[in-house]
Amino acid sequence: MAEIVELSTQSETHPIEVQKAPGITRIALSSPPANALSLAMMDALMAALSDAAEDKDCRVIVLAANGKLFSAGHDLKELTAHRSDDDRGRAFFETTMTRCAAVMQAIVRHRCPVIAEVNGLATAAGCQLVASCDLAIASEEAQFCTPGVNIGLFCSTPMVALSRNLSRKHAMEMLLTGETIDARSAREFGLVNRVVPPEYLGTVVGKYATTIASKSAMTVKTGKEAFYAQAEMGLSDAYDYAARVMVDNMLAKDAEEGIGAFLGKRKPEWTHE
Repeated sequence: MAEIVELSTQSETHPIEVQKAPGITRIALSSPPANALSLAMMDALMAALSDAAEDKDCRVIVLAANGKLFSAGHDLKELTAHRSDDDRGRAFFETTMTRCAAVMQAIVRHRCPVIAEVNGLATAAGCQLVASCDLAIASEEAQFCTPGVNIGLFCSTPMVALSRNLSRKHAMEMLLTGETIDARSAREFGLVNRVVPPEYLGTVVGKYATTIASKSAMTVKTGKEAFYAQAEMGLSDAYDYAARVMVDNMLAKDAEEGIGAFLGKRKPEWTHE
């Protein structure tokens, strides 16, 4: 990603890296080797997503990872350590799963499109993280799995994201077998958009991000919100809702400018309103 203008470094209490370029925020999990979704990692992700939402210059978020693994999912050592609690860990387990669900929903509900950049293994909740993003670009070396069934812990929360992005048969295949699939299978399943050689991953993701960042932020926000809202509705309700969104969108300044620019054969000047 070119023209990086700001960099925040990771630490034990803030295990991510954030880079900012014009219109683009890159959030990288940076707690190798596992990049596990510990409470500290999830809190850091939530904070970074919140900061990006408040940053008026942010148009697109790239969610990546440093190291050979994208993410190994929940920190099983952290979870297991709480089995000695008086409640056998129930309170901590509830906190962890609630926090994870909040992170995934924050991605889906974020005003900015979120692109997953995957160059390693994404397993369990790490796979859920990829599935929760609006777009996902994977290198040929990326792999994906939901192996909870192999250790007696069905990947029920990853199932939510998988079942909303993959066909039911493909989602169940991953959930029931726990087997690892390669990047090309992930594309066939609908988990990722494109598979590219690892040396071109950053370039391709950057092209997607730059293209989206060049659009009207108001229009993109409107479209992303409507996409997920109508997906939960019946056909008739979805059309009624989408029609209302289109009318409101037509009345926005950027729609007036964009249509006028198209008819006048000139480049639009967005106000993001």
